[in-house]
Amino acid sequence: MAYRKLGRDNKHRRSMLATLTKQLVINESINTTETRAKEVRKFMDKMITYGKKGDLVSRRKALAFLHNDKKVVDKIFNVLAPRYATRNGGYTRIFKLDERRGDGALVVMLKLIEDETSVKEEAPKAKKESKPKTQKKEKKEETKEEK
Repeated sequence: MAYRKLGRDNKHRRSMLATLTKQLVINESINTTETRAKEVRKFMDKMITYGKKGDLVSRRKALAFLHNDKKVVDKIFNVLAPRYATRNGGYTRIFKLDERRGDGALVVMLKLIEDETSVKEEAPKAKKESKPKTQKKEKKEETKEEK
């Protein structure tokens, strides 16, 4: 099967995933089980991709999935889409937290990653300046000649 059923019928599962997606947009971080987080990640990527397209059809598809919540769709199109304009997918990250007490299900934090500029600002490590190899070879030849 191409998706996880999560122990629910189709309407309940779709409603639950839409609600989790809305909460992720609003709070930019949610705690849930690992399997739910992996499913929500797919829909969150799709919503941000709709926001990056920015046309009327994409806005209507996002509204249809997110239960006609205009505030959430506006945040996707006006805040999140420009934030990830140069990024091609992978807008969320999953952090494993702990196992739930009652049933032992793995609880994770699903979080939107920071904007692209903060990742690029980290300067690469400076390379050590080394002497050219020709100088080393010349020194070795000089020592051989001295002997």
